[in-house]
This record gives sequence, C-alpha cells and structure tokens, in this order.
Amino acid sequence: MRLMGLDYGDRRIGVAVSDPFGWTAQGVGVVETRRDGGELDIIAALVREHEVGEVVVGLPKNMNGTIGPRGEICIAFAQNLREKLNLPVHLWDERLTTVSAERTLLEADISRKKRKQVVDKMAATLILQNYLDSKTKR
Repeated sequence: MRLMGLDYGDRRIGVAVSDPFGWTAQGVGVVETRRDGGELDIIAALVREHEVGEVVVGLPKNMNGTIGPRGEICIAFAQNLREKLNLPVHLWDERLTTVSAERTLLEADISRKKRKQVVDKMAATLILQNYLDSKTKR
C-alpha cells in the first residue's frame, strides 16, 4: 500500500508518494490551491492514480510544540481530506522541513526560480520520508 505526503500551503500543496513497500518517498508534483476547493478533487485523482491507502499531512507546529493559526488551517485541511477520500489521514510534525528543503536546494546551487517550483514537492517528500522512517524503527 502506498502513502501520500502533503505539504499544505496557502498557494501550493507539495505532493509525494511512497513506493509500494512504504520504504521511500518520491516527489510527485505540486497542486495549486483554488478558491473553490478544487484542489481536493485533484488530490483525490492522484490518490486513485497512485493507489494510495493513507495520507500524511504536514502539521506546522511552533518550536515550543504548540499549534498556531497555520497548524489549525492544516488540521482543517486534513479533516476535509478525510471526508473527501474516506481514508486514514495522519498529521505529522513538519517543523523545519521547508527550511531543510530550501537549504538542500541552495547547497545544490539551484536557481531561485527553480527552487520556488520544487521546494513544496521536496518538503512533502521530507514529511513523508520522516513519517515512513518513524514507522520502520518500531
């Protein structure tokens, strides 16, 4: 069963999918958010296309572990996904994943324009990989 990782943002949602064994995460792309909520339909289509059985949504927590306004938005998004997909949707602490993705792309000397295009997908990959790694350690 494959898992999908999502990095939810105001403008874009980074998407990653695991291999069938749930060992590695690969970036799939980015879904643009829409005023009409159409991004849920696009994500549902990706879930069907990749035969996803569970979804992991990054939960941005404050550095002290509390959940702020951005986290509340992600919790609401995860609940909407649960209702739309009728699949388990897990929230995963994503503190510093976007920062880590940016740093990796900077170190790889990727141009600012290209970084902007791939940072959300890379953050989703990191969220999903961290979640997968936590499951294999148990």
